[in-house]
Amino acid sequence: MHFRKDINGLRAIAVLAVVIFHFIPSLVPGGYAGVDVFFVISGFLMTGIIVKGIEQNNFSILNFYVARANRIIPALAALCLSLLILGAIFLTPTEYLALGKHVAGSLTFVSNILYWQESGYFEALSQSKWLLHTWSLSVEWQFYILFPAFLLITSKITTLPRLKILFLMATVLSVLGSIMANYKWPNASYYLLPTRAWEMLIGGLVYFYPLRISQKSKQALEYLGLILIIAAFIPLFGLAYWPDYLIYMSVLGTAVIIQANRSNSLLTGNLLFQKIGKWSYSIYLWHWPIVVALSYFALNGAAVYFGIALSIFLGFLSYHLIESYKFRRQFTNVRQCLTCKPLYMVVIITALGLFSKIEDDSAQKLEYVENIKQLTVNRDTAELHYKFRLTPAFTNNGESYQTSFLCSLDGNKQTVESAIDCLQFKLQDSGFLILGDSHGRDFLHAVKLAYPETNFAMLLQSACVPATYSRKTGANKQCFEMLDEIIEQFVLKNHALKGIIFASAYGDDAGIESLLNDIDNKVYGDVPLYLVNAGFALDNTVVDLASEASVVKDVYKLAGNDQKARTTNELLSEIKGVKVFDKHAAFCKEDLCRLNDGLTPLVWDTAHLSQRGIDIMAAAIKEQNFLETQ
Repeated sequence: MHFRKDINGLRAIAVLAVVIFHFIPSLVPGGYAGVDVFFVISGFLMTGIIVKGIEQNNFSILNFYVARANRIIPALAALCLSLLILGAIFLTPTEYLALGKHVAGSLTFVSNILYWQESGYFEALSQSKWLLHTWSLSVEWQFYILFPAFLLITSKITTLPRLKILFLMATVLSVLGSIMANYKWPNASYYLLPTRAWEMLIGGLVYFYPLRISQKSKQALEYLGLILIIAAFIPLFGLAYWPDYLIYMSVLGTAVIIQANRSNSLLTGNLLFQKIGKWSYSIYLWHWPIVVALSYFALNGAAVYFGIALSIFLGFLSYHLIESYKFRRQFTNVRQCLTCKPLYMVVIITALGLFSKIEDDSAQKLEYVENIKQLTVNRDTAELHYKFRLTPAFTNNGESYQTSFLCSLDGNKQTVESAIDCLQFKLQDSGFLILGDSHGRDFLHAVKLAYPETNFAMLLQSACVPATYSRKTGANKQCFEMLDEIIEQFVLKNHALKGIIFASAYGDDAGIESLLNDIDNKVYGDVPLYLVNAGFALDNTVVDLASEASVVKDVYKLAGNDQKARTTNELLSEIKGVKVFDKHAAFCKEDLCRLNDGLTPLVWDTAHLSQRGIDIMAAAIKEQNFLETQ
């Protein structure tokens, strides 16, 4: 297939969007959709290569795989080897072990499965994973393995016109399957090939069904495509977790621009975009480890702009020194493939990743790491009898939620049909209702330890802070619709309710003001109100305990957030008739917070408490006589 300047320009647009999103997400909130632009381009080009080879009766699936390996593996191998070398210098033993596992997953192109099993792409802990971005390469490689076989076999049993119809049907089914999976299994839908294949198949459709249109119409198509892509990168309607409409816009916009086929366009064919387009693969490879490095070493400000420039420079070097190297492309049998150099890169560097380790003579450090690992495995077992958690079935747009709950109270379980019934079951004749997020859940465990004879029930949805500013979209909207229902039908009619506890990480002053307005606008009758600033206000660039790689230190600095934490508690304390508990004071003094007790971690990630941390908070609750229950 001849070189397409418009496609090369599209690569530049896509990689710039992804890079800026990762370094400065506020500039292009939907910039992650640049990956989807790459998927469509890949599907178009691969379909063209395979179909032309089949039509000319000279397509070799073996040489197709070799060509893809020559294109993808060398630069990726160089990045992985560089990370292993630098990791041996800067990383702790368990961080290095995790890196080695991720190197192996990336080079064997199963990292998308690996990261899907570990956590979500948009979680804070994603910035501790140096090769997270290789999930997209794994998806593409898996597509490269299956796609030519599908076209080759289908072409043997049917004609090209029928093949095109089958291809169209497969694409439609793939799109529908992705839409359904996105709502039911969003994490899997994001990472895995079956729910990503449609994007590459859309590129194939553009190849199979080219439009014959005038130059003027081509220009209009190009403008339309660019508008769709820009609208996906800079959405006008707000963002939720992986909003699929942005993906569809970026995919459609890319398909339209490829269909327009305007290689003489100034928009995509200018010199700057042509250069960046050539370097785009290497820029993509190098930019994410730089993002992680900035987070790891707590660098920000001007360092962010330096990181963007460094990503482009390293992409330039990688393209000219590695990507431009001409590897052997033609092989006549599988045995000859044993001389394929990229194959040796995979074997050797994967082995280094799996079997290399940093020796460390600190028995304390290893014991502390083991304690962290134990927490990540067992932390849920301690909370099962105490929490009422609304585990939804919230849809992405928050329009529905699960209405049947398995309620538990000190080991006794009962299935009920509504949140009201569940609260009534848990509180029995009297008790406290807790409203909050995941930090409030920690408080629930602690207050239960402090007052074991008292009944508590909690309406919990992670990231659902009891304040009007979080009512806007998604699960939060549904959470507060349910909260309004509970207040009207349960709180105001339950005269035995001892009090309502708002326990969350309230965030900035706007969030607190919104909370107070929400309280003022509600009628709680004579029910006492309690406020808990449950957030730790830690900066995850300072300490990342959930990576199972922390060193033994007595205290960690709060990275300037201590003043915000103190101000939050002062604002909450100004409310008349409301009692405030300060979690910050239980662990911190001035701008230092103790995060372990000898070799026992007090948190299991950057903010949520371990069982030992919960014990400490329970003691502080009891010492302050926070709830007058006796």
